[in-house]
Amino acid sequence: MAATPRSGAITPPHRTHTFKMLLKREFWEHKGGFFWAPLVAGGISLLLTVMAIIVGEVVARRAMADGKIDIDGGDFTVNGLDLGQLTSQMDPSRMHELANAMDLSMLLASSWPFIVLAFVVFFYCLGALYDERKDRSVLFWKSLPLSDRDTVLSKAASATLLAPALAVGASLVTMFGFLLVISLVALVHNGNPIELVWGPGSPLLVSASLIAAIPVYALWAMPTVGWLLLCSAWSRSKPFLWALMIPLFAGIFVSWFDLMQAFNMESTWFWKNVVARVLFSVMPGTWVSASNGLDVSPDTVRELISLKTMYATLLTPELWIGVLAGAVMIFAAIRLRRWRDDG
Repeated sequence: MAATPRSGAITPPHRTHTFKMLLKREFWEHKGGFFWAPLVAGGISLLLTVMAIIVGEVVARRAMADGKIDIDGGDFTVNGLDLGQLTSQMDPSRMHELANAMDLSMLLASSWPFIVLAFVVFFYCLGALYDERKDRSVLFWKSLPLSDRDTVLSKAASATLLAPALAVGASLVTMFGFLLVISLVALVHNGNPIELVWGPGSPLLVSASLIAAIPVYALWAMPTVGWLLLCSAWSRSKPFLWALMIPLFAGIFVSWFDLMQAFNMESTWFWKNVVARVLFSVMPGTWVSASNGLDVSPDTVRELISLKTMYATLLTPELWIGVLAGAVMIFAAIRLRRWRDDG
């Protein structure tokens, strides 16, 4: 007869549940950087847009009061701005240019949270393992049934997946807020927002592209994330200086002695594929330069943000070599955390 478990026995938590709780811990401890910073950046973007529109309205109304406006020394008559009449006079080529301009405007409006994301991820990874040694909290976390592997991997996942996902959410809120502001301006000037804003633009395509970029970002950012976590686990003090100076001095050393000539390469290759990849891969969109090597030459913004163009990066050796290098450095950070618990 099979033995039945005692009613008072405690079942250990599943590994996936433990990892989920570690991700929640990272979110709550860094909620200001992961959640609020991208939202605040998007809010500032919208505020500046509204201020620019107000200034433009004031200048335009003053010009209409005078009947003329001076541009580059020439006088132009101003009889009011009727966007409805302007739209009716657009030919297909002009409408195509308007569509491209709207898509570009949406991308620019949604870029603010991504700029903040790069700084958040950089400094988060830099202090992820160093700060817990500095304040001695690593002793508490090591007393819990949490492996060094799961702890370090949860920090890497937070940097490459959690933070970008939250930044994408903030960018989408910013982008649709921008569209609402522009739609209101169109209505004020007798324009149809459907014909001028939502029709020519592709908000759903841009939104889908931003969401689809998350796994590309996670893979492309691996070298920087791995390097910063390694410096965070290894350095006894000033991890920022170590993380910055080692790649820079390596680039200067290689350039000074022309070491790349042994491989029939220029020193610029080392700066682009080693130094820049180690330090700046957390900046969203930097993978576009790699996909250009596959003869990807988008003529419009829609082609630039298409899945074909974006996922062409997955066919480049630069991405997968970076993933491998990042994985090796993350493994080294795990090993270092097992014994480096000094303050």
